[in-house]
Amino acid sequence: MTLLSECASSVVNCQRMPGKLVFASHGRPWRDLLVKIYTLQQIEDGVIIPSVAEPFVVWVLSGDAVIEERELDGAWTANHVRAGDFYLTTSPTPYELRWKAVGSERLEVMHLYLGLPLFRQAAREVLGKAGRRASLREVSGRHDPVLSAFLEQLHREITAPPGRPSMLFVQGIAQSVAVHLVRHYADTKTAGAGGGLRGGRLPASSLRRITDYMEAHLDEEFRLDGLAREAGMSKFHFCRLFNKTTGHSPSRYFIRLRMERARRLLRETRRSVIEIGLDVGYTSPSHFAQVFQRETGMPPSEYRRRE
Repeated sequence: MTLLSECASSVVNCQRMPGKLVFASHGRPWRDLLVKIYTLQQIEDGVIIPSVAEPFVVWVLSGDAVIEERELDGAWTANHVRAGDFYLTTSPTPYELRWKAVGSERLEVMHLYLGLPLFRQAAREVLGKAGRRASLREVSGRHDPVLSAFLEQLHREITAPPGRPSMLFVQGIAQSVAVHLVRHYADTKTAGAGGGLRGGRLPASSLRRITDYMEAHLDEEFRLDGLAREAGMSKFHFCRLFNKTTGHSPSRYFIRLRMERARRLLRETRRSVIEIGLDVGYTSPSHFAQVFQRETGMPPSEYRRRE
């Protein structure tokens, strides 16, 4: 069984991160990994990171930044990170992230979702019977030279000409990463005692497909039927899993994506506020301004002046 075959439904940006997507894995060589590389914008004031089924690693490729994270509506915790630092997320609930780059160096990160079958195989090999219910600890802004060596090799394979990564090489790196994470970050207090990776959530590739669909239709009316159909689920089942994964209902998440795009357009273009409202599905300028102020704490015109 593969990472993709465990998915069968709908949408991230790993969610979709604010910035430029440099690389996205696809095809058979990536059967045990879902990998994306982003060049991030220098400042971001809030991104929701969904709670997906797979262990999630973020590795800083370049740049220097203060990154803050919190549970939804909780208190912010800050870490100053540099190239080579990483985050390991297995949170059972979604969380929020924001950051500010330090200096002018490009801020680039690699997102890596490890396939559940591979993780479980590594857990059984390393932990024996306890590996059946193994979980991983949360890690924020640490440096791991061994993990960095593996991911640096993966990055070189991705970026080396002719741009067609070796299936055997990628699988070998995936296996090495899985074993390393279990050896050094397994939560031995919960392994074998009711712990384990969470279920009842959308896998990363399913979540990505749904959010991609949302992104492509931000200028249209929200339609739950279309999203559930895209996910291949009943509306009830889709809403339940989506809410557990992202912390928001599909309609609420759709509004967040609209506002994320509106903020980006206000920062990066000189288009009028009315035009930007139309781009994200609001035919009424007053309604757009009302929703924007509710979500960001200020009107669109003031947000543009501050940025």
